[in-house]
Amino acid sequence: MNQFVNHSSCTALLVGKKASVDGSTMIARNEDAAGGINPKRFIVVKPDEQPQRYVSTFNGFQLDLPQSPLQYTCTPVADTSDGTWGEAGINSENVAMSATETEFSNTTMLGLDPLELDGIGEEAMLTVVLPYIHSAREGVQRLGELVTKYGTCESNGIAFSDANEIWYFETVGGHHWAAERIPDDSYVLAPNQTGIQEIDFNEPEHFQYSADLKDFADRYHLNKAKEGFNFRDIFGEDTQADHYYNTPRVWYAQKMLNPEVEQDPESRTMPFSRVPSHLISVEDVAMVLSSHYQATEFDPYGQAGTPETRKRYRPIGMNRNQEMHILQIRPNMPKAHAAIHWLAEGVNIFNTPVPFFANCTTTPDNFQYTPTDKSSTASFYWLNKLIAMIADPLFAEHNWDAEVAVSESRKFGFAAGRAAVAKGDAGFSDVKPEDLPAWHDELNAETAATITNDLQYLLHQLVCIRAEKMTPTFEKGGEL
Repeated sequence: MNQFVNHSSCTALLVGKKASVDGSTMIARNEDAAGGINPKRFIVVKPDEQPQRYVSTFNGFQLDLPQSPLQYTCTPVADTSDGTWGEAGINSENVAMSATETEFSNTTMLGLDPLELDGIGEEAMLTVVLPYIHSAREGVQRLGELVTKYGTCESNGIAFSDANEIWYFETVGGHHWAAERIPDDSYVLAPNQTGIQEIDFNEPEHFQYSADLKDFADRYHLNKAKEGFNFRDIFGEDTQADHYYNTPRVWYAQKMLNPEVEQDPESRTMPFSRVPSHLISVEDVAMVLSSHYQATEFDPYGQAGTPETRKRYRPIGMNRNQEMHILQIRPNMPKAHAAIHWLAEGVNIFNTPVPFFANCTTTPDNFQYTPTDKSSTASFYWLNKLIAMIADPLFAEHNWDAEVAVSESRKFGFAAGRAAVAKGDAGFSDVKPEDLPAWHDELNAETAATITNDLQYLLHQLVCIRAEKMTPTFEKGGEL
């Protein structure tokens, strides 16, 4: 395996409990595979289905696992011959994990602390960490111990959350890492570059790190600053590619959530976290993660600017979107009803997230059925990918009918999701605790069916619109 291969390049958005509209913590991410197609499934892993020893088919990483794992949701790849890639989920203790945001250590760090080709990587992290933790802080501690002991084959950013805290964990080199507790009143947009800035080694409630992190930097004279310890500057990259691939995503997300702030799209000094100008909702998160520089000269579907500006920057919503998760842990709800795993699949510009109460026993069939050898509308993943394939050229042509059809479908999906959550919140107290998971199964299936049916209708609309736009056609004298 080439240690410099970029297996995925995602965008993460983290929202602290005092920055959200209802006091929830939310960790969200677009999983963007290094190609347009990477079929995904959504499943519930029960304790008796969790292996006792993990052996990676991706890079050979092996680990004996603790006994008594927790149940958890996850979104693995459909074809696990090259690894599991569980990516995101919530366990039965209402701890969420999103793994991972691909990042890059600088060449100095890679030379001094090389990556471990058979160390823990994105492919394994969720499976060997999420079932064994009871808080976000425990997640940082467990993953930190694994990276220190076994090394990692990649540089990554990993998010953990529970009802009270969000932590962002970043690896640098093969064996070093740091994690920061995201301020409750702030959000973070993380592209594919190291983000954590100043670390205060006297604040263990807000920072955790590998034991020799500071000594290592001192020993090799890595810190160029006259004062402070800027993790991003010491261990991260700042290449020309970052200025068109990474920093513009931070700029646009912060433009959406802090429109009053003027910044340069290519600035590397934009802050890691910000206090938003307004409280953030699930819909806000989804809109950021589906954005493509709308209303700027950089929108690939836009008419402003030039052909060059419209292709200058890497957008957040793009062809490589495979699944988007918003892992929401809600306050003022009993533990058995507090966690929601919102899930969208396909290209986020054209889709809508479906809310699943995480305390469930299964997922709908069309979320589990994801063939790898054919496109099928019986699969939620493929249904969304097919919609994107037809909608994309229509959007590029500024086809009004297609744009309206997609917009109306997305509005329907958001409304249906909100209605489903409200229905669950109104009815869960009438359900016996032991019956709640099965009741959630029924509610989740009903919500998924409602949104699936609407997406099937959207596909029909787009096919009808596209049928009138085919190249082989004929008009004479204004008559068909």
